[in-house]
Amino acid sequence: MPAAEITVASYNIHKGIGTDRRRDLKRTAAVIAELDADIVALQEADRRFGDRAGLLDLDHLREETGLVPVKVEGRGRAHGWHGNLLLVRDAKVEEVQKVVLPSFEPRGALMIDLIIRERPLRVVAAHLGLLPGSRAAQTRHLLERIEAGRPRPTLLMGDLNEWRGGAGAAMGHLARHFTGGAMVRSFPSRFPILALDRMMTCRQGQLHDLATHDTPLARRASDHLPIKARLHLPPRIAAAS
Repeated sequence: MPAAEITVASYNIHKGIGTDRRRDLKRTAAVIAELDADIVALQEADRRFGDRAGLLDLDHLREETGLVPVKVEGRGRAHGWHGNLLLVRDAKVEEVQKVVLPSFEPRGALMIDLIIRERPLRVVAAHLGLLPGSRAAQTRHLLERIEAGRPRPTLLMGDLNEWRGGAGAAMGHLARHFTGGAMVRSFPSRFPILALDRMMTCRQGQLHDLATHDTPLARRASDHLPIKARLHLPPRIAAAS
């Protein structure tokens, strides 16, 4: 079986509020369509308080992009989990785990096992906290959850709120399991100087051409720019289980 190549992206949509301070979810959907990705991890896709209702028109998004949301059970009107939502194209979802992350503020992550291009893949979609201590605890907790599961090619992506790359930072903990994760500047979208949004893969995969998706529309639609890459899973992973 030949190697598989999957286009993946991560995007903090800022609840649809753009740099012009207008909430425009159709504009958000248009940026997601620009990405033309097979898997997209979204952050801030639900309201943070109250009923935490989902903000996107998922039917419109499906028509515009061909992407469908991974269903998260038991979330009422929310689309995702603590604002995290995974969109996929032509994938079979096998298991969805909701992860509560330790923090002074509500934070969470999704761990989703799926089959795409006939390959098994685990996607961890996360939005980490603002405080360094919280991020360190959250990355340790994520690693414990990942390592407790059966081995599987794994992709981590999301708004990690971490611009440092040293061993003392939260990213240092992730280096135990993940590789890659080049720092690309994604925040603030009008003049990006901080690499808050990240993408990393285990040693069974490779990320190529990781970059921000910097277009006029993306600069207006959110305070974050999306990031995008090509995930390469070599032929020997085809039989992984």
